[in-house]
Amino acid sequence: MLGLLTTPGKKSMRRLAAAASDSPTASQALHQFINESPWDWTPVCDRLRHWTEGRVRPRAWTIAPVVLPKRGDKSCGVHRRFIPHTGRTVNCQIGTGLFMSTDAGDFPVGWSLLLPEAWAQGDLRERARIPDAAAARPESHVLRLVELLVGSSRHEPVPVVVDVDGYLDVRPLLHGLMRARRDFVVAVPDGLPLAPFTGARPVRAQPRAAVRMLGATAGPERPVRGLVRNQLVQLPFTRDEQRPRPFRLFAGPGTRANGLGRLWLTNIVDRPVGELMRYTDRTAAAGETVDRLERGFGLRDFEGRSFPGWHHHMTLVSAAFAFSRLTAASDEYEDLGLPAGWARENEFGRTMDLLSA
Repeated sequence: MLGLLTTPGKKSMRRLAAAASDSPTASQALHQFINESPWDWTPVCDRLRHWTEGRVRPRAWTIAPVVLPKRGDKSCGVHRRFIPHTGRTVNCQIGTGLFMSTDAGDFPVGWSLLLPEAWAQGDLRERARIPDAAAARPESHVLRLVELLVGSSRHEPVPVVVDVDGYLDVRPLLHGLMRARRDFVVAVPDGLPLAPFTGARPVRAQPRAAVRMLGATAGPERPVRGLVRNQLVQLPFTRDEQRPRPFRLFAGPGTRANGLGRLWLTNIVDRPVGELMRYTDRTAAAGETVDRLERGFGLRDFEGRSFPGWHHHMTLVSAAFAFSRLTAASDEYEDLGLPAGWARENEFGRTMDLLSA
């Protein structure tokens, strides 16, 4: 982690190792620690989350995809995929990050790697040391990140904001979030089938595409612009459902022909829509954090081929980022008459002890 904090430019194994040791075998040892070592990253992420919560208060938990462009076909999970927000098809890994959204910024505290079908079975899976649980449906990876939050936060529960539209099917994700009993705000596709909310009495209403549910036009050719649109809806009726659950479908103004921005669905139906719109802004803040991780912490620089190695790298990058934002710039040690360098070196050691405990 010291190398991630102090090495400028590309964070190669050789350069990171040189930041901590002048041994000619240091880079080999670091490669072994990151890519081959069997240490479990989950407890480390738990410690990182608790450590971060001790310094900043979460306002939401944001889950968003992270696109990591790659050359070649050897990195674990690499594949060609169309990326919605760029409109391009690239060779890449797709990670999903769990971010603690706070007033001080967004902090990554958990990761999953979305695996295409080719990597979830056969020789590729064996070579990359992908465990059985990681070969499940992509939606389960996101729900596993949500499971990390159950009973683990020292603060009152806050909503989960999820923006993975275009990367996986949101329908099983919505049902999983309901089973987890979490408040959520989820970006949904225009074509998601929904029905008007009918109250306590189950009625088999004919589902329609989500974008049509908002009545996006005031006439045949007059889009409603500059307005936040919202409506109470329900998911299509299921046979075992005793009473329909209300959800709020909403969208801010956008530049599309129908006058709408992104569509969002939430089970929070008792709060003003303006407050719900503020939750959707959290995804942009998470994107800004990803930009910082790429520019200053080597998020894209890991070229290892193992599934554990990818998670080891992402965990250490996350820890270095949290440390740099929450302690390295702190002036708390100046009150003790200690030099700034002492704060960095000694808090670094204590942080690593905490994360590895």
